[in-house]
Amino acid sequence: MRDPGLPTLEQLRVFIAVIDQGSFSKAARELHRTQSVVSYTIANLEAQLNVALFDRSKRKPTLTEAGKALLADARTVSMKVDALRARAKTLAQGVEAEVSIAVDVMFPNCRLVAALQAFQLQFPTVGLRLRIEALGAVMHLVSERVCQIGITGPMLDFSDAFQSQPVGSITMIPVAAPTHPLALIDGIISTEMARDYTQLVLTDRSQLTAGQNFGVIAVRDWRLGDLGAKHMLLRTGLGWGSMPEEMIREDLDQGKLVHLKLAHMISLEYTLHMINRVDEAPGLAGRWLMRYLLDHTPT
Repeated sequence: MRDPGLPTLEQLRVFIAVIDQGSFSKAARELHRTQSVVSYTIANLEAQLNVALFDRSKRKPTLTEAGKALLADARTVSMKVDALRARAKTLAQGVEAEVSIAVDVMFPNCRLVAALQAFQLQFPTVGLRLRIEALGAVMHLVSERVCQIGITGPMLDFSDAFQSQPVGSITMIPVAAPTHPLALIDGIISTEMARDYTQLVLTDRSQLTAGQNFGVIAVRDWRLGDLGAKHMLLRTGLGWGSMPEEMIREDLDQGKLVHLKLAHMISLEYTLHMINRVDEAPGLAGRWLMRYLLDHTPT
């Protein structure tokens, strides 16, 4: 038996249309072809592939087992070609193929999801790479050109190599589980007393914040690279630490965490900045995403 030939894209699309429309005649109307042309195209496709795609003993087009197996492949090829054409069109219009963004782990999830959904609707053919990091790691990724856009926190000085624009702030509050010794204290908690208990601290993998202790006062601290892990450990009562108020509002309302009134910090505003390298400006899609984030910054 000879090897299968090379089917054309037109043959595959006629094959798909027959299944989607339910008959050869309806597929012909949908494709603006005559029914004889559709039948001839399917016959040629079967000849190319060396298999029968339809059971012709039945009145309605019914796929054979081979037809069922090859239909999924035909759809994949057709969709890939459509995606290629759509991407070529956006590139011809000056839209970049991919946008990369690094986002501070503290950035509110609801704002991030809304921005990403809006971006995908606006630029469905543009690839998007997302990194969620802590502290200096965001600036490091932008500095090293791994990501074009960054949303970072307030800890670092921005050199002339970066363009920086404010994108709001979030409220950080110190908390602990209701069973934690600090949570059992009424009134203001002195810094000396808080220092005696393990503090859970978010850290990052870059060297930009090496040797810097942002808000760390405890003699013992646990350094965590994941905000979710910090949240989990706080709820178990293994330590105390600061968390974004929005993220733990439900825990506070349900009594799973307690707001600690520390003498040195009742709450803290964690400012957020959008950054990019001045010598490597994002393209059309990247600029659209930056503008969306700026336009939807809470006032």
